[in-house]
Amino acid sequence: MGGLVGILFSLVAITSLLPVYAVGGTTRSYEFNIKLQNVTRLCHTRSMVTVNGKFPGPRIVAREGDRLLIKVTNHVSNNITIHWHGIRQLRSGWADGPAYITQCPIQTGQSYVYNYTVVGQRGTLFWHAHISWLRASVYGPLIILPKLHVPYPFVKPYKEVPIIFGEWFNTDPEAIIAQATQTGGGPNVSDAYTFNGLPGPFYNCSAKDTFKLKVKPNKTYLLRLINAALNDELFFSIANHTLTVVEADAIYVKPFDTETLVIAPGQTTNVLLKTQSKFPGANFLISARPYVTGQGTFDNSTVAGILEYESSIPMKNLPLFKPTLPSLNDTSFVTKFSNRLRSLASAQFPANVPQKVDKHLFFTIGLGTTPCAKNKTCQGPNGTRFAASINNVSFVQPSVALLQSHFFDQSKGVYSPYFPISPLHWFNYTGTPPKITFVSNGTKVMVLPFNTSVELVMQDTSILGVESHPLHLHGFNFFVVGQGFGNYNPKKDPKNFNLVDPVERNTVGVPSGGWVAIRFIADNPGVWFMHCHLEVHTSWGLKMAWLVLDGKLPNQKLLPPPADLTKC
Repeated sequence: MGGLVGILFSLVAITSLLPVYAVGGTTRSYEFNIKLQNVTRLCHTRSMVTVNGKFPGPRIVAREGDRLLIKVTNHVSNNITIHWHGIRQLRSGWADGPAYITQCPIQTGQSYVYNYTVVGQRGTLFWHAHISWLRASVYGPLIILPKLHVPYPFVKPYKEVPIIFGEWFNTDPEAIIAQATQTGGGPNVSDAYTFNGLPGPFYNCSAKDTFKLKVKPNKTYLLRLINAALNDELFFSIANHTLTVVEADAIYVKPFDTETLVIAPGQTTNVLLKTQSKFPGANFLISARPYVTGQGTFDNSTVAGILEYESSIPMKNLPLFKPTLPSLNDTSFVTKFSNRLRSLASAQFPANVPQKVDKHLFFTIGLGTTPCAKNKTCQGPNGTRFAASINNVSFVQPSVALLQSHFFDQSKGVYSPYFPISPLHWFNYTGTPPKITFVSNGTKVMVLPFNTSVELVMQDTSILGVESHPLHLHGFNFFVVGQGFGNYNPKKDPKNFNLVDPVERNTVGVPSGGWVAIRFIADNPGVWFMHCHLEVHTSWGLKMAWLVLDGKLPNQKLLPPPADLTKC
């Protein structure tokens, strides 16, 4: 009898996972239970916030055109939100997830259903918590397959493997950022990097926690690489194997071969791995370590996994080959790599680069300071507190969500609609820094009429040292039309812009000591967060929001909020 009950229970469990068919696509339902779980790495056990007790969290799989209903229930004392990183959220900004931007957080004991449809997108994205530093443990892959019977524009892989880069902290990351906020200094760094939650053999007490990729000879594997680390851009390589880059940020690119790639936090890259034609009689290390440009401390360690070829004869003591990764500050490698990324720009996958621009914007991106409170000592530069800003405005998080305030016409006292279109004070951005490094503070948004075509130049500054900043824009993809070093020259630099096949992304690195130019069309009504994906810089205020107004037609207006929208 027990066996029969078990079989019936299994069938019920399976059918509850099967999709319900909806018009045009499938509705896929998932349940995310936010709960504490004891996890051990590097001989340290800590209770951490997880989804369904998993670290990293569960994989979400959908097809282009599918509707996703993801019920998130919060069983922990922390407030929580989930962001579906890279999903366009066309008119469904209520499901975007950044706390106090598009929603109030989900409080203890509460639930919220993220309800959105995947429109015109396919590829690798990811989901993560979007409040404080909880994304250190609350993250997972979000895989969007092409529509049924639509092939990839490259060779069909034998197998697909997500590899998500993360960080491991021996202490609670929430305590780390709380301490840094209190002292005004830089936060402690992570204790290890991870592949799919596993740090690998180069760390103490970690050999058993090693990611292993078992492959067969003469096959093509699609590796879905995701950088979910909090604070580090990472170089990645597999010893003695060439990788073919075929996609970045869920957009197909012109394929190219490379031994090494670089991925900033918030970025994803799909690569094809063609295995060797016969059993090589060796194992190969898969490695990642940071690309570092800033002045602060960083986790100077290497995560490693092992590529193992399956063999009919058990093999012991095989030689292990190691890849050679670029030096930690190899900006020229990073520049060359990012310049190789080009959109397919084919008939099937066109690159619709805005050719005319309605609004030219110039944002300075960088660090700064704020004064220490009276009668207190702070650990930032010269006794100040660290801060970060866009156009010298360090974002102050509101206590109610911006999207709600906008939709219900209650913005007074919540935000100002006058974000500066360029810096208020000009200086030699990449030269000798100014003596005064204080930032201004405010909750300001940049208002755009529906369908405005925008060109935004983001300029790194040398205040407290030049540094690379991976900027992520919610609600949109954008085209990276140009980049360079030094100060942007509005007369000369646009002549070299690529308006034919620039890469299309949702997260781009502002080069260390340089600038990047992007273009996009504001065709998605709502309030959209833009921030540095280095979590420490976001905590210091390197963030802002865009308010895209409704268009005239019914399908150009933000939909009303769902009935279960969270309250602050």
